[in-house]
Amino acid sequence: MKAETLFWQQCTQAVDEDGSIDAEHLMDLVIATYRGHESDYSEIERSAETLLAENRELRSTVGFTRQALADQRELFEIVLNNLPLGLSVFGADQRLTLSNLRFRQLFGFTDDDVMPGTAIADLMRKTRGTEQAHARTRGRREGQEASSKAGRIRRREWRMDDGRIIQSVVTILADGSNIAIHADITEDRKAAERITYLAHHDPLTGLPNRIRFREQIDAALSDRRPDEQIALVHLNLDRFKSINNTLGVSAGDKILQQVAERIRASAGSENILARLGSDEFAILQTGRQQPWNVTALADQIRRELSEPFFRGEKQVELSVSMGISIAPDDAVETDKLLRNAAVALSHAKADGRRHERFFTGEMDEKIQARHALEADLRAAVQNEQFELHYQPLYDLAQHRISGFEALIRWNHPVRGRVSPMEFIPLAEEVGLVVDIGRWVLRQACNDAAQWPEDIKIAVNVSAIQFSSSDLPKDVGEALAAAGLSPSRLELEITESVLMENRDEVLPVLHALKERGIRISMDDFGTGYSSLSYLSSFPFDKIKIDKSFVNDIVDHREAHAIMRAIILLGDALGMRVTVEGVETAEQMALLEREACDEIQGYYISPPKPFSDVAFMLCMPPKKTDSVTPLVKLRR
Repeated sequence: MKAETLFWQQCTQAVDEDGSIDAEHLMDLVIATYRGHESDYSEIERSAETLLAENRELRSTVGFTRQALADQRELFEIVLNNLPLGLSVFGADQRLTLSNLRFRQLFGFTDDDVMPGTAIADLMRKTRGTEQAHARTRGRREGQEASSKAGRIRRREWRMDDGRIIQSVVTILADGSNIAIHADITEDRKAAERITYLAHHDPLTGLPNRIRFREQIDAALSDRRPDEQIALVHLNLDRFKSINNTLGVSAGDKILQQVAERIRASAGSENILARLGSDEFAILQTGRQQPWNVTALADQIRRELSEPFFRGEKQVELSVSMGISIAPDDAVETDKLLRNAAVALSHAKADGRRHERFFTGEMDEKIQARHALEADLRAAVQNEQFELHYQPLYDLAQHRISGFEALIRWNHPVRGRVSPMEFIPLAEEVGLVVDIGRWVLRQACNDAAQWPEDIKIAVNVSAIQFSSSDLPKDVGEALAAAGLSPSRLELEITESVLMENRDEVLPVLHALKERGIRISMDDFGTGYSSLSYLSSFPFDKIKIDKSFVNDIVDHREAHAIMRAIILLGDALGMRVTVEGVETAEQMALLEREACDEIQGYYISPPKPFSDVAFMLCMPPKKTDSVTPLVKLRR
């Protein structure tokens, strides 16, 4: 209501009966009206203040929200542009919506190139590289299905002009838009290729390895024509381990590389060459007349490898053994062809090395027999089916038995007596000689503990016992278990023990000698370096091989050699034992030459433990020899 209207109403209400206006009543009406509206004014003021406060709070909230959004956007930009992977988002119209810095770096785009709204076709034209054909074809095929298969993922690969490989993984959404991540996979691809290469090649020579060679044999046999013969040559360098031991593994590797090059040159590009192991190689020869061509190849390889190799100023000579199998005559399957070549190789090495052998059916029969013998030997080791026989060592000065050599015997329940010459090499080859040698040590020490204290026991030790067991520990345990004095034990080693690994063997020999155990060099004179080894270690005894004894009575040269060796041992302060003495004449001659000790059938053949007491009671073997030469002792 307007103020004027309200006032006239109040005036009308204030008129008295006489028509005059009651001023006091009018004033009351005005004041009442004012007071009635005063509370409304206060409420309006309070509402206005509330609205102002809420407005200020809302403005503050809006400010904070804007700042938060700005912070989140800044964080998003930081995360987006610091991702290790490139990221791109294209809309359904195939125009760029979003990308990051790594995307631009990977493809070499400028900021202007990747403005939002840029067509994907324009970016592909500016890409400094080409898409791999197989990936492009697959990408088109998958792209045709994108509209019907939401979330379809496809991979694309780019070969950049600078050699890098970029892989894109694209996720296509239901509306046709896509999100893609991009990565530089150059190093990963190189690593994968390197792993694949190493899985199929020998890293030292670069030749195919056993896995790859088998694949190549499979392929050759599969593609073989009915009238075609395929030859497989398995090569092994003879005694190559001694080169590593004397010159070192690094020098050995260099020589192996030279060997590979020489074999490669001999084999030619038409044949497949592989390295199967440390010193083992193989050649696959296809499309040739056999066995003539493979024989010519083997001759060529042998001639090439017979030429000296040089490592610094040192000249190294090698020889090679080869086993050959031919498909389809010997086998038509990869495994059998490889196996037959290996069997032929083992026969070539057993026949004296340095030549080749062709596989035959008889070889297979022998290898089957060998496997059967190996199984029996393992059972014999497990069940301790061995026994020891003892052959006397006869002291020529005292005319009495001074000790015994322990010789192992195997009485097979079906085969009968198996010669040590047959089963000991097999035990060394299959890794049983350590267990057998440990048993021999224990049994020999136990038996010797029951003999008189001045009778010693001699035990042969294999080279493998030095490299594949803790020999000082085994010897110590055997002596302790038997309660035998170390001075009564004599260990006999051959030159091959030192040849295998001289640097490792010598400390072991010194450790044994320090315990009071005597060390003897067996089969002296049969090797190539016996004299040099005598200067490298203070042996207590040298045993002259029986091959030197046969002609000493009838041939002056043999007699002179025997005399020289005895004098050498005397000069070095080493006792000399001569093996293989079988006649009184031989014993008489050795006694005149002042030999210390003899061993052989003239004194006694090896006999079981039960006969030792009887042998110790035998009368002395005296001869009518002249007075022995005076020995010079250091």
